[in-house]
Amino acid sequence: MQATPMPHRYARQTLPLALALCAALAHGGALAQPLDIEHQVQRGDTLEALSTHYLGTPRLWPQLQRHNQVANPRHLQPGSVLHIPMQLLPLGSAEVTFVQGEATVTAPTNASATTLQAGQPLPEGARVQVAPNSFVTVRLADGTLIRVHADSDLRLQQLRRRGRAGDAQSVLELRRGSVETSVPANSGGARRFEIRTPKASTSVRGTRFSVALTGDERALTAVTEGTVAVQPHATRQGASIPAGQGVVVAADGELGAPQPLLPAPDLSALPAAVHDADFLSLALPPVAAAVAYQVRVARDADFTTVVRDGAFSGPQARMRAVDDGSYHLAVRAVDSTGLPGLVAQRTITVKAHPVPPLYQAPPQGATISRTQGELLCTPVLGAVRYRIQVATDAAFTAPALDETRDQQCGAQVQALAPGNYFWRAASVRELPGGGGDQGPYAPAQPFSVANNPNAPDAAALQVGNEGPALQLRWPGGSGQSYRLQLASSQDFAALLMDERLGTAAWTAAGLAPGEYFVRIQTRDPSGLESEFSTPRLIHVRAAVQSSGGLPVTSSDGRPLARP
Repeated sequence: MQATPMPHRYARQTLPLALALCAALAHGGALAQPLDIEHQVQRGDTLEALSTHYLGTPRLWPQLQRHNQVANPRHLQPGSVLHIPMQLLPLGSAEVTFVQGEATVTAPTNASATTLQAGQPLPEGARVQVAPNSFVTVRLADGTLIRVHADSDLRLQQLRRRGRAGDAQSVLELRRGSVETSVPANSGGARRFEIRTPKASTSVRGTRFSVALTGDERALTAVTEGTVAVQPHATRQGASIPAGQGVVVAADGELGAPQPLLPAPDLSALPAAVHDADFLSLALPPVAAAVAYQVRVARDADFTTVVRDGAFSGPQARMRAVDDGSYHLAVRAVDSTGLPGLVAQRTITVKAHPVPPLYQAPPQGATISRTQGELLCTPVLGAVRYRIQVATDAAFTAPALDETRDQQCGAQVQALAPGNYFWRAASVRELPGGGGDQGPYAPAQPFSVANNPNAPDAAALQVGNEGPALQLRWPGGSGQSYRLQLASSQDFAALLMDERLGTAAWTAAGLAPGEYFVRIQTRDPSGLESEFSTPRLIHVRAAVQSSGGLPVTSSDGRPLARP
């Protein structure tokens, strides 16, 4: 890797930094030892001038004299090489800009770890540990962004700057997991940025790349912008990896051949908006030769604020739900060596709140009376209105009914001609400044409308012994199970019922008349569980009612049961 010449008399060195790094490591350079900067003496150079240029002050020239064993500091030999100790360079800085989930930092002067927080400065030598399902972004003083992925262990081994110009000299030590970096271009060519692993080192000057350690102790480098130099510690042979390629350093230190990264998946067919309040589910387009997929969701296009990060063995991605809003999605296909491919990005919108009502009646696919039937759904706490649509097709291209009702979650069907239909319902909440905010529709559910048949012969009429029972149904996925809780208050402090259900339906038999709150949790076959749904208010009517619709009670005040 060739350095861009600096517009300064001290810019020229004996080797570009990447080559110097490779040479030092090939001769047994240890991870903990910082590399000196090599300077080839020019006519007119003095130790004071070199101290000012590299160390930011002329006062450190005696240290340079002792380190290089210079007999006469006023007469330096042109063409000779002086070594500038890295530990004499002024300290640089780093700052945590984002934390998602759980992460800790251990300062070099403190043996115990503390919780990592956004805005926190990090000193040289700090160790950052990121828990599973978590993410951290660190910004260096020169603008370099370090994205520390889930289940990673990273040490900021060296944070220095060169002289008054402030060119960063940064070395990171990756002990576990993976990081992705964006290093700004530096026209002066004096920046040094390096990521070290137990097997190899990667050095760059202006690029975007990722480095990962696998469970079997391989080191993976994938480059998406610019070029990086990869040097195994066990051999002199290094490699220059351009954009669009990656390389694997085996557990024994052997450097593999650079190889093309898998192409970026085509995300154009993904829906622009998702509406599930429980999970973020994405059907990704398959990529030939891919064995896995990496998916990240962030609030910004630079992916410094990642809120979800997952790896999946197939093109079906499923993660915990995120708050409503606009997000940036990044997907990479992973090949059989573990190298992530080129990145595909697009924006998605999550709109899942207010949550849609649950369907209460009629049952899916049932036939209801045109004169007496109605569509009923459960109220949603916080909703002030409900929008009900009915159409002859599941796409609702031309709704036969489109009503918005205050407080009442349901609609009459008298205006519908006999036939087959679909219906769907959405909740509407009121915004603080006025106006309504409609949530997503519940999945369309089929039903049929028919005229009432002729009344049966009185002698053939049979009356069942079972009393009325409230039934709830909701859309369910294949293999999913559910947990339903019932309480008399919306805080669910005292549960009246806590049931595990194998199907997306529940019958409330034997409940006393009154008002109740119900909430439901979904469990995937994989074991992934959602949060509990927004509580729904349900009403249980008395089994025996007067002609005026009031419950009939016994002498002790208890509602009568049907004989």
